[in-house]
Amino acid sequence: MSDDARILSIKEVNRYIRMKMEGDPRLQDVWLRGEISNFTHHSSGHMYFTLKDSDSRIRTIMFASHNQKLAFRPKEGTKVIARGNITVYERDGQYQFYALHMQPDGIGSLFMAFEQLKERLNAEGLFGQERKRSIPRYPAAIGVITSPTGAAVRDILITLRRRQPGVAVLLYPVLVQGTQAAGSIAQAIEAMNRSGEVDVLIVGRGGGSLEELWAFNEEVVARAIAASTIPIISAVGHETDFTISDFVADLRAPTPTAAAELAVANREELRQHLTHVNRRLQSAMNRLLNQNQERLLRAQQSAVFRKPEQLMMKHADKVARLQEQLTYRLQLIQGQSSQRWKELRGRLREQTPVHQVRAARKRLDGNQHQLVQSMAAITKQKRMEAAGMIRQLDALSPLKIMSRGYSLVYDEQEAKLIRSIEEVQLGDVVRVKLSDGQLDCHVWSMKGERE
Repeated sequence: MSDDARILSIKEVNRYIRMKMEGDPRLQDVWLRGEISNFTHHSSGHMYFTLKDSDSRIRTIMFASHNQKLAFRPKEGTKVIARGNITVYERDGQYQFYALHMQPDGIGSLFMAFEQLKERLNAEGLFGQERKRSIPRYPAAIGVITSPTGAAVRDILITLRRRQPGVAVLLYPVLVQGTQAAGSIAQAIEAMNRSGEVDVLIVGRGGGSLEELWAFNEEVVARAIAASTIPIISAVGHETDFTISDFVADLRAPTPTAAAELAVANREELRQHLTHVNRRLQSAMNRLLNQNQERLLRAQQSAVFRKPEQLMMKHADKVARLQEQLTYRLQLIQGQSSQRWKELRGRLREQTPVHQVRAARKRLDGNQHQLVQSMAAITKQKRMEAAGMIRQLDALSPLKIMSRGYSLVYDEQEAKLIRSIEEVQLGDVVRVKLSDGQLDCHVWSMKGERE
């Protein structure tokens, strides 16, 4: 051994190989096809099994966080297609496959079609809880749409007969498998709705593979269920099987037997419930009867029944007092009403047309007399004022002044009053107005006050 040689531990070798494998992109996204063997579903939720084919095998682990999303239940001998990565478990030095996704082999396209239709119908609202109708508690007739020869119809009929023998059952036989099954189921649902003979429908079949249950994943069946006016219970396959019909139906039953149990109440349970209710009713009636008997005994022992005349006298005295009060109140009301009537009659009399005319005439006469007096007083006053003004005018009249020897001098045309000698020239003709006439004078000479 050379000096440069380095001794590695087993752990270092396994880690180196793990790092090499995890660094290979091809090993980190691998699709494997194989058959499950040595299958173990641990209590932790993890799944441990071997994937094998005719030539080889590989250890496989699928952790709980991934297998919880599986749409099927893996078991021994199931052929699957799995996707994951390959690495080395360092402790044991063994490489193994870690599965992230897994589906049954041969039906991958069906799963894709299932998911696509489920997503589209859900977007349309066909799965909405608000559109689902309640199943009638006590239906008179139940319609069953399934194969007439399968185990499902036998389980449904036996369960219905056991739980509620009196309910009517109408079987509509259909194909539940094959290319024509979906159309047959949809036609049966439509026919049951047209007849209107049943209160609830059970639509389903027994268990099987995805291909065998595929008729209940067809769009035509889903839309027929959605359009049904009769509430529908979907009962397809086993508890782990889910179909599009389950999501659209008003109620999903895990099995056909469970569908029958959901459709009708158990006769024996009803009988027990009625017996219990009857006992409670009898007990309540007995208690009420005992209470009433005790009340009757107390009433019989009371003074009212033993000496009723005392109660009658007591009430008779009260009635007499009330009668006196009533009489007094009636008389008082009558007096008040009579006085009120008189007042109203007087007011009414005052409002009659004759009375109003008389009152208006009286007011008119008074106003006329007052107007005459006022006019006389005003006339007298105005006459006195006029006489005074006449005296004042007479005192100021030019004629009054002229009667005392004064006169007025105008020019020849009487257009101008001459107030000064400067307004007259020698030879002018002037007119002198006197109190009793006028003079036409010729100016021969002029003499001023200063000359």
